[in-house]
Amino acid sequence: MYRAITRQIEVTVEPNFLPERSSAENRQYFWSYTIVITNTGAETVQLRTRHWIITDASGRKQEVRGEGVVGEQPVLAPGERFEYTSGVPLATASGFMTGSYQMESESGERFEIDVPTFSLDSPDSRRVLN
Repeated sequence: MYRAITRQIEVTVEPNFLPERSSAENRQYFWSYTIVITNTGAETVQLRTRHWIITDASGRKQEVRGEGVVGEQPVLAPGERFEYTSGVPLATASGFMTGSYQMESESGERFEIDVPTFSLDSPDSRRVLN
């Protein structure tokens, strides 16, 4: 599990390789990832936008920006959490993702929170130890 905390908002990520949706012969690899956003602060916040940078093992980068997550812009009161699962395809057997969410406080202040960088590894990926 991967974890980041920004302004008392915790984001955890758990990636999961999906062999049933992947094909090494066709250079198609697919992962799901479950994200939990927990508001440990004292004020209510709303997730407005997302920004992802997805990098495969060949160094190819893809940027994704959009409103909310999985069609929602969740509001998190103090102590509340929001969990969702999404997915990502790659043309290589490994890669990584990093990103951020733009949040908005009750007072209208917008600020970025970090999503921890997380690794996408399949059983087909070759591990190199330095």
